[in-house]
Amino acid sequence: MKFTFTDKKVTLPKSVHRYAEKKVGKLDRYFKTEAEAKLVFSVEKDQNKVELTIRSGSTILRVAESTSDMFASIDAAVTSMERQLRKHKTRLEKRLRQGAFVQPAGEEETSFVPEAEESEFQVVRTKKFPLKPMTVDEAILQMDLLGHAFYAFKEEDGGAFAVVYRRNDGGYGLIEDEG
Repeated sequence: MKFTFTDKKVTLPKSVHRYAEKKVGKLDRYFKTEAEAKLVFSVEKDQNKVELTIRSGSTILRVAESTSDMFASIDAAVTSMERQLRKHKTRLEKRLRQGAFVQPAGEEETSFVPEAEESEFQVVRTKKFPLKPMTVDEAILQMDLLGHAFYAFKEEDGGAFAVVYRRNDGGYGLIEDEG
């Protein structure tokens, strides 16, 4: 597994990076191709935050955890990632490595919580509406007027499909079509 570490607003000792590499490296067994792990460490409001993003082929998995201790945040992020992998294991086994979810011999399950029954994705509502060409500012204004967390539109200058969304930090994000 390839690792990329980013320290935002904090300078961490190499021991934290080594610890994260050791813990996140255990997730490598789930991937058939070499995965790339990106870890972003930051300190916000007396909380040590770890954002873990793993990319393997076209699959991207992301979790973020924050606690009062950086090592505990790393452990929590790895646990959340494993939970996410197990939750979607039947769908992911088709994309990831076959047999990755088989319990190795001699290793005991440490969680006694029964796994939730996995169901198919269910679309409960479909909407159709014309995508109007507009600027990003107009799309954000429209999104705010509707009280939505995101808004899909066509870009005025190129007519490409785009989505604006409200970020957790209060800012806005833009997703654009590369084509």
